[in-house]
Amino acid sequence: MRYNQLGNSDLKVSEICLGTMTYGQQNTIEEAHQQLDYAIKQGINFIDAAEMYPVPTSAETYGLTETYIGEWLKHQQRDQLIVATKIAGPGRGFKWVRGGAKAIDRDNIKQAVDDSLKRLQTDYIDLYQIHWPDRYVPRFGQTVFDPNQVEETVSITEQLEVFADVINAGKIRYIGLSNETPWGIAQFSHAAKQLGLPKVVSIQNAYNLLNRVFDGALAEAVYYENLPLLAYSPLGFGYLTGKYLNGKPEKARVTLFENFGQRYLKPNVSKAVAAYVEIAKRHQLSPAQLAIAFVRSRWFVASTIIGATTLEQLKENIESINVVLDKDILAELDSVHTQYPNPAP
Repeated sequence: MRYNQLGNSDLKVSEICLGTMTYGQQNTIEEAHQQLDYAIKQGINFIDAAEMYPVPTSAETYGLTETYIGEWLKHQQRDQLIVATKIAGPGRGFKWVRGGAKAIDRDNIKQAVDDSLKRLQTDYIDLYQIHWPDRYVPRFGQTVFDPNQVEETVSITEQLEVFADVINAGKIRYIGLSNETPWGIAQFSHAAKQLGLPKVVSIQNAYNLLNRVFDGALAEAVYYENLPLLAYSPLGFGYLTGKYLNGKPEKARVTLFENFGQRYLKPNVSKAVAAYVEIAKRHQLSPAQLAIAFVRSRWFVASTIIGATTLEQLKENIESINVVLDKDILAELDSVHTQYPNPAP
């Protein structure tokens, strides 16, 4: 396991991060703790959660992921782990999240942080991320910006001022962005520099062989702002394992939750997946390990967030650290990408 510096922070995160969004929905607390124990033994020091997890989110399960982690975390050597979580933004209609008031403003930030600390049973959060922007942006598979949807929002300066207070109170160490745009990166960075406010240290966006949108303007922005990517969905919701090529397996996420992962239902997804699976077979790799190794190979990725519903899946995903793709395999992957560019942006 390698460890990478997270932007301008003093955090050194494992190149694989354990994602936890299934804890409380598809995974029991016993299964969650089994995964956490195994991941730590393999050298993973980085755990990612969110206040709204598990997903699909509901009033009945809201906060269970952090609660499950907290029951495990209280027995661990806390200073050896990097724990990340997120505050949910507005616009999703989740009335059970903080009573429905989800603006990234002072009251909501303070309540969300305190609630997460209580569920996680810890005194501080290493990396606290804005799950998606307070303002309107196309997100989660949307690609077209519509000016008619722009609404009044909490200013980025105000958000950073509140986070500065929470950092000074010792409740969080660093802040990060998620599902953010190049414009947002620029604004957060500019406000921090101009006003002496906390600088964001990372960005968590989707990135995989089916969605390489980050390669363009986002990569330019993070290069100049030293803002590494925490890549989520490296397996494209499991599609890149090839398991959906011949139907829907019984207990797979897309089978269980039909309206989940709509971005992967677009026309060229299956064709691209089939081509990537063929490359994996040709080089005697599992499709999952090929897909994760590709994400790990990117210069802007500090850590790749993996999630699994079984311990067997988790083991296979973590073992991808032993896979290094040579230039010939990378060229083959680029060839498929040229034929089917970003089928699931």
